[in-house]
Amino acid sequence: MQAVTLAEFGPPDVLRLTDVPDPRPGPGQVRVRIRAAGAQPVDTSVRRGEAPPAMRGSLPIVPGNEFAGVVDLVGDGVAEVAVGDEVLGWTMLGAYAEAVAVPADQIVRKPADMPWEVAGAMSASGQTAHRALRELRVAAGETVLVHAAAGGVGTAAVQIAVAWGAAVVGTASEANHAYLRSLGATPVTYGPGLVDRVRAVAPQGVDAALDAAGRGALDASVDLVADRDRIATIADFAGAERLGLRGLRGGPGARSRERLGELLDLWSRGALTVHIGHRLPLADAAEAHRVIEAGHGRGKVVLLP
Repeated sequence: MQAVTLAEFGPPDVLRLTDVPDPRPGPGQVRVRIRAAGAQPVDTSVRRGEAPPAMRGSLPIVPGNEFAGVVDLVGDGVAEVAVGDEVLGWTMLGAYAEAVAVPADQIVRKPADMPWEVAGAMSASGQTAHRALRELRVAAGETVLVHAAAGGVGTAAVQIAVAWGAAVVGTASEANHAYLRSLGATPVTYGPGLVDRVRAVAPQGVDAALDAAGRGALDASVDLVADRDRIATIADFAGAERLGLRGLRGGPGARSRERLGELLDLWSRGALTVHIGHRLPLADAAEAHRVIEAGHGRGKVVLLP
């Protein structure tokens, strides 16, 4: 099969489309022929050699941590999944490929009416946002601030919080303000003066803040949220350590079938959409990384084998 491999750390051009052996599912695993795979900011960290410990591997590496496709092989001991099932799921590495072998408990059945590109981009950002909002204890009637609200995680976080009955203030560039309004958020422009702009649109105060941006967002959040235990980042871990705030990294419990099932339920009810900002062939993984690293993007980047 073909896969995007990383033989050395560096800029996007180190990503190469190469021929690699087809994976074989072990006991408790299935093999999925991939129809779509999401590209994430964490994948760019893998490429640069800066990935969190759970996502490090020996070179060469096949990046990619979310996918959707069709099961074509089932390992021993798997009874709940059959060849031909359409599924979506997650992995730590390996999704920038035509096929991936994963534990059967890391996939769920794809709704029949869900487009492949949406299914391929649902798991990572959606589960990251869901977990963060749960850990921040966001509840109905509260106000939550989401930094980088137009990105993949931000888009999911806005919609999940709104579905839970919270009011959302989202930071984004002016070009994405109408988009955030369509999701149910009140948009504000990031940058100098952010604290005053948030206070102007949320005079009732801010109960929790999720930083998916970095760039000083945590300092602004500290000025706006009284309880520091209700401020978290997925983008600025040095800032979180400096300020004594939550830094949310991936790891055991960060993703689960149950969490993904909740997201699919929201999607089925029309409460959660996945905006696909860029659709690229697998061979253009380097361009996908350039798009992600440029920032200011809207929604998700999807690779199509």
